[in-house]
Amino acid sequence: MSHSKAIHNRIADGGYAAWLSYPSLPSGRLQDQYVKWCGAVQATDEDDTVQAALREWQRGIESMLGIQAVKVREQAPTGLSVVFGTFQGGNPLIGSVFGEETVRIVGPEGFAIRTSQEQGCIAIGAVSPAGVLYGVFHLLRLIGNLEEIEGLDEVIIPVNGLRMINHWDNFDGSVERGYAGRSFFYDNNHFTNDVERIRDYARLMSSAGINAIAINNVNVHALETLFISKYLPEVASIADQFRVYGIKLFLSVNFAGPMHEGEVCTADPLDLGVRKWWQDTAAGVYAAIPDFGGFVVKADSENRPGPFTYGRDHADGANMLAEALEPFGGIVIWRCFVYNCKQDWRDRKTDRARAAYDHFKPLDGKFKDNVILQIKNGPMDFQVREPVSPLFGALERTNQVIEFQIAQEYTGQQRHVCYLVPQWKEVLEFNTYAQGAASPVKHIVDGSLWGNRHSGIAAVSNVGNDRNWTGHLLAQANLYGYGRLAWNPELTAEEIASEWISLTFGTDPDVSSVVSRILLDSLEIYESYTAPLGVGWMINPEHHYGPNVDGYEYSQWGTYHYADHQGIGVDRTVKTGTGYSAQYIGLNSERYDSLETCPDELLLFFHHVPYTHVLHSGKTVIQHIYDTHFEGAERAAELLASWSSLKGTVREDLYMQVEERLRGQASHAKEWRDQISTYFYRKSGIEDTGKRTIY
Repeated sequence: MSHSKAIHNRIADGGYAAWLSYPSLPSGRLQDQYVKWCGAVQATDEDDTVQAALREWQRGIESMLGIQAVKVREQAPTGLSVVFGTFQGGNPLIGSVFGEETVRIVGPEGFAIRTSQEQGCIAIGAVSPAGVLYGVFHLLRLIGNLEEIEGLDEVIIPVNGLRMINHWDNFDGSVERGYAGRSFFYDNNHFTNDVERIRDYARLMSSAGINAIAINNVNVHALETLFISKYLPEVASIADQFRVYGIKLFLSVNFAGPMHEGEVCTADPLDLGVRKWWQDTAAGVYAAIPDFGGFVVKADSENRPGPFTYGRDHADGANMLAEALEPFGGIVIWRCFVYNCKQDWRDRKTDRARAAYDHFKPLDGKFKDNVILQIKNGPMDFQVREPVSPLFGALERTNQVIEFQIAQEYTGQQRHVCYLVPQWKEVLEFNTYAQGAASPVKHIVDGSLWGNRHSGIAAVSNVGNDRNWTGHLLAQANLYGYGRLAWNPELTAEEIASEWISLTFGTDPDVSSVVSRILLDSLEIYESYTAPLGVGWMINPEHHYGPNVDGYEYSQWGTYHYADHQGIGVDRTVKTGTGYSAQYIGLNSERYDSLETCPDELLLFFHHVPYTHVLHSGKTVIQHIYDTHFEGAERAAELLASWSSLKGTVREDLYMQVEERLRGQASHAKEWRDQISTYFYRKSGIEDTGKRTIY
């Protein structure tokens, strides 16, 4: 593709290229440096993944620098080139630049990158083809962010072994909790076979460091049960596209699969016929997809089938599936989102927050070594503010991954900008005290704290068939940011935002400043006009969008927040409440249980207090509610004003998308402000000291 054609396609793409749009770089010293090194490239490995890396390199260099990266067999005539390949791939330059120690420490997915003035090359070496691909994406990212490349010398290894995306796509083409159009895998109970889009999706995910994708909803319907039998050829074709980009395909399965297929009359995990059915099924899957990752399972929750029906526990169910996958190296990812949705919530001793811990803590150490428990970041359901799940730190002998939600189900559904990386960072940094003073969640999920064989991070996808993938263009930052954070949890939210902005919009400092501020302020702004002091669920039931103060899913059994004319909040203390605070370890348990030490932002999650209770901030609870909702609506309007300053600077097709979304957010924030302020004014009868209009 010519440089002019590449630019034309980039301008017209409506955000489709996302952070792989490779904007043109400004002229100057750094561009001269890049041109000097990047005009020739050597990639001698014939592996499909390395050749994909070569195509990516040539595409990126042409688009950013306006030059052709010419493939050469030997050293370039100028004496300078970029060379990449596996250590065993046969290129002597790779061997001469990297020594045996580098080869030893780089790991199965890591890579080494070094600028060798002596050899006249920038070399990227890796054990695996996927590592080579990650290294090429890394060098392109450095160039796209105007970083120096003449002194490179580092080994970069992903911190987390599993870096996974969970799709909630249904075979009919709908996406549960999807806010960016329909599925691009399926439509009307058929596979779309949209090879180009699936390949481009794999490119995007690989560039952010993702190495595993489950392609169907955890709520598996009848036809989707056939993905592991009748529709295996179609599934295998998707796996073929993923494989080129270092991604393993996973499938969500229905625990009652043997019954749905009509071959076995039970799904009892201890039944020999059931066990054999899963073993035969697994063998068939691996015959079609040799590098198949494994199964994702939601069982015994929200009316999904599971081992409880047969008097068995979660370990019985998970281990039965693990036994079937074990000969092929597959894993079972068993979700811990298990609670009784039919409980009577009017009983204030009933507490959904307790459920995951109560179910899984007693089973610690009983799961097979190829079972991973997938634990939501909080005890509830991806609320804008909730504490970290106490299961992190409680399971010493069980593989586990943390589950985030990129899809913004409760944080604006990609109609409101809400950059979630700061939230995820806070969760990963949370100290569990599981092994004394320094036991953060990030070291549990990376496997280092307990020495787990399997570990990592999973997240619910936010993509669909919208042209820009995520509905709201700025929501791409969450998708990119999730992948980067899963690769390296030490990256800051600011660093990740800066990378994404440069790779998406270019390196204009004015654009970077405005977009960065919008992203980094957005979570605090969204929380301020929606969820006060740790109260969640004040949204419309079922579709979960828009304010409804008594809108908890099970409100027929009482409100979630227990607000009355005297006070608000859920008592989760040991002495007078549900005892949930005792599920935490040491100082965390003491801090949350005490009204004096509980952090303001989680006060109403752990305590029921009068509206006149004075926070650590010095404000009363009711005044905090009024102030944050009015200020939040004002700040939402300011987001639109900030973005408007970029009109004529940001590409028009991108500018208009974001302006439309921010305009809607500003209006909707006022609706949140008015409904919540009015509700609590009428409940409490206490005036706003700011004398603002509350109806």
